[in-house]
Amino acid sequence: MTAHEIRNTRKESMTTELKAYVMENFNLSEMSDDELYNKIEQEVIQRTTDTFLSIDDKVDIIERIFSSIRGLGLLDIIMRDDSITEVMINGYDNIYVEKNGRLKRLNNKFESQQRLEDIIQRIVSAAGREVNQANPIVDTRLADGSRVNVVLPPISLSGPVVTIRKFSKTPMTIEQLIKYGSITPDIAHKLELLVKARYNIFISGGTGSGKTTFLNALSNFIPGEERIITIEDSAELQIENVENLVSLETRNANTSGVGQVSMRDLIKASLRMRPERIIVGEVRGAEALDMLQAMNTGHDGSLSTGHANSASDMMSRLETMVLTGAEALPLAAVRQQIASAVDIVIHLSRLRDHSRKVTEISEVTGVKDGEIELNPIYVFEETSESTRESVCGELRRTENKFIYDEKLRRSGIDEKI
Repeated sequence: MTAHEIRNTRKESMTTELKAYVMENFNLSEMSDDELYNKIEQEVIQRTTDTFLSIDDKVDIIERIFSSIRGLGLLDIIMRDDSITEVMINGYDNIYVEKNGRLKRLNNKFESQQRLEDIIQRIVSAAGREVNQANPIVDTRLADGSRVNVVLPPISLSGPVVTIRKFSKTPMTIEQLIKYGSITPDIAHKLELLVKARYNIFISGGTGSGKTTFLNALSNFIPGEERIITIEDSAELQIENVENLVSLETRNANTSGVGQVSMRDLIKASLRMRPERIIVGEVRGAEALDMLQAMNTGHDGSLSTGHANSASDMMSRLETMVLTGAEALPLAAVRQQIASAVDIVIHLSRLRDHSRKVTEISEVTGVKDGEIELNPIYVFEETSESTRESVCGELRRTENKFIYDEKLRRSGIDEKI
């Protein structure tokens, strides 16, 4: 064994031994978190006096023992790693993380399936939700705002499945998106004009393309004096410059099948709250109809996101979503509703080198020959420097004229898009 392996084995052995000692000898029900942490710290210091362990190793042992008793165990350790952006737990002994845009399997595992289930219940109950065999799927969040999806057996055949999208400690800004190469300063300025002129903007993209991140950055262009209502399945938007802000979150039904508050319920409720803009984190179903109606009834400047492979595909998906909530509506009327409500579609893609970029900004110009018509304004084009491993390119202005500039003029903006 190498020196590193010997040290890790020693740490694991000490952690297991000390945790057993703490569980057997301390009256945990009467100790506060601080008292327990201090007691564990004293024990670790006392037992490692004659052992060569660095300060970092000792702190790691203390935090592992404390987390396994009062925290989320192994999950606490994973979540402390700022380079990890997503956690995928496929049963107690099969854990993957996304690090720097790439998936990696961890060697660590939870002590048992029961331990993982205990942690899941702790996460879910802390957010006031329930998950069990009768209600085996739940969306919730951690205390830091990280988005959590849980699927339990028998729905999941591989044991409890937990997927966590980590919450960024610092809200994403347009400046950071420029730095990462997602957009250019010129396009960021154009988007700022569109937001301030109250264009209804829809952000589309595939899983992990950065839709919520981009929505968050874009929403910070909203003037600070406006009243904003945000509606999400799990609250994760971080809008900093707006004081008159109301954040709403959906709720699942309880074990008796009552108490559900859906996205549709929240959109309808928000219309009675005098919003100047409504931001819907993501539309997935029948709530699309309510969102479009809100955009069409005086709530210009609203923002939302949806899953799609392209801007035109987003229009088709919106049609499908609207029809699930209003089957009696003729398709022609649905398309007219979408074209009247949505002004701009911004499409994001996760490229083959794992970078996330804006690949299209299009204007919705109406319905032509029975189809929703898009007018591409900016399109991402790869340059000759691109390789299979690295994508080089930029958003380029098309030759298409920006047609509906009326909102810009009404807002007193003379610049052209």
